[in-house]
Amino acid sequence: MPLILHPLTKSLTRLTEILVAFGPLGLFAVALLDSSFVPLPSSADALMLLLTTTHPRWMLLYALVATLGSAIGCLILYYASRRAGQRALSRFSEAKQKRVKNWIERYDVISVLVASLLPPPFPFKLFVVSAGVFRFSVTRFLIAIIIGRGFRFLLEGYLAVRYGAQAKVILAKYYPWIGLGLAVLIVVFFVVRTLLKRRTGSKVGEGLETGN
Repeated sequence: MPLILHPLTKSLTRLTEILVAFGPLGLFAVALLDSSFVPLPSSADALMLLLTTTHPRWMLLYALVATLGSAIGCLILYYASRRAGQRALSRFSEAKQKRVKNWIERYDVISVLVASLLPPPFPFKLFVVSAGVFRFSVTRFLIAIIIGRGFRFLLEGYLAVRYGAQAKVILAKYYPWIGLGLAVLIVVFFVVRTLLKRRTGSKVGEGLETGN
């Protein structure tokens, strides 16, 4: 297996190097491929930092094309998984499949949004595959991906503009905590909103009963 993977890794590395030369279009292609079926050695995050550090005034454009590429790549993987059904989940352990399914059933769009925010080694692609297999609403799926990835690339761009080459070190050190903090806030917001809706619904029901 290592003998097979070595030339493949070299080819993917070479492909990434070629794509880098195309600037925004290269970033779009890397984000698309990395979010679909082709895990590239140099991720869209690394390329986003590199390009923004080199051309800070183009940061918003880079964040836009990276988000768009990632969203389209996720959409491709979503539809491929939807068509393949349970077979698409075969490379993931049953325990992980069950946990992700429970998250999607319980938190709906919030689960995909949180997954899109968190950095590796969080199994983001398992959420994308599961969303397709379980036929999660494609509209809500795309909204979650765009918001999550958009925030991530904008944050990377901001740090690259502000700190230059040091942004990579800062992100490596603090982004896991930033992502986790945002994930907790989003889940807490969702739970509180759900509880308030139930409470409001309960009061309305009591009022109707009293009126009768």
